[in-house]
Amino acid sequence: MLAAIDLFFLVSTMVKIVFFVMVVVMTLVAYTVYAERRFSAIIQDRVGPNRVGIPFTKISLAGLGQPIADGLKFLLKEDFTPKHVNTFYYWLAPALTMVPALMSAAVVPFGSEMAIPFGDEIYRVPLVIADINVGPVFVFAITSLSVYGIVIAGWSSNSKYSFFGGVRSSSQMISYEICMGLSIIPVIMILGELNLTKIVEAQSANGWLLLPAWGNGLSMQSWLLLIPVIISFVIFTISIFAETNRLPFDLPECETELVAGYHTEYSSMKFALFFLGEYAAMIIGSGIIVTLFLGGWSLPFGLSEHLLANKGGFWGIITPLIHFGCFMSKVVAFLLFFIWVRWSIPRFRYDQLMRLGWVFFFEIALANIVLTAIIMVVLR
Repeated sequence: MLAAIDLFFLVSTMVKIVFFVMVVVMTLVAYTVYAERRFSAIIQDRVGPNRVGIPFTKISLAGLGQPIADGLKFLLKEDFTPKHVNTFYYWLAPALTMVPALMSAAVVPFGSEMAIPFGDEIYRVPLVIADINVGPVFVFAITSLSVYGIVIAGWSSNSKYSFFGGVRSSSQMISYEICMGLSIIPVIMILGELNLTKIVEAQSANGWLLLPAWGNGLSMQSWLLLIPVIISFVIFTISIFAETNRLPFDLPECETELVAGYHTEYSSMKFALFFLGEYAAMIIGSGIIVTLFLGGWSLPFGLSEHLLANKGGFWGIITPLIHFGCFMSKVVAFLLFFIWVRWSIPRFRYDQLMRLGWVFFFEIALANIVLTAIIMVVLR
């Protein structure tokens, strides 16, 4: 028989998976699409989706039912498979794009510990699915697998547009993965930690990396290290745009040249999986940025430390919920930034895209590591 603590661990892990991955992330995916359509309509002086609300009534709810209608449309639409495709890989590719984006959510801490009564005991549950000591490495390892889904989609479709999109995507994602990996090395050097939960806790007590305004972050060393941190933040954020194939880096699927790139031969739920994978990757990428640079779930100016001081009773449950709300607010702010960039900046040429990654970001990220090391040695 399972011991009580093992049973509790199993149940709590399943609840966290269902809540964060299946409920929070998938709901956020649906309403990020809605927000993008509404936001783009505002920018372009259009109306946008505003009709779909409660069925069989005249209550529109500002079109908030539109994502549900879109989901039903994808489910009910004819699932057409062209005769000229390589069927097995054609079906496999959408899953290979969607699954890595969801798996990478496992190591993102979305709140502080929650005190849960279970039987006669009170257990402290960390609000992260897998609290491992190599969080960023795990994220890079898993998200790098999504490139296989896009490449296989381009190859198996037996279409020149899809093939070009797959080739573009593979070279683009490999290029910017290097920049993204190099850009977080200064963060690891400064914090001396690879566990994302401990990274957030350190920033909660000593100031966010981009806002070292309380605790030990008030020291001269922290403010001088703000220079390499800002450089890392800029490179990492722009690399996330390239990794998720978002404008101005959407060369693998640009409609003006490649019809729809590797999406060209897909329809129904297979197309929806690519769509969901892109937006899920945006959400998890925003979560990683928030965790590494903006204190994750922590409140600014040391307020989280005051909340965490009251760990029992009512505060043992309400504090993690406040932290979860703080984390989601930061993620939503970054998602709105992603949307704003898409509808404000024109697409790069492909040679500009590769030049930015290899000629500028790669060298700047390497120099930034050296700069961080020099500052840390001088101010030790």
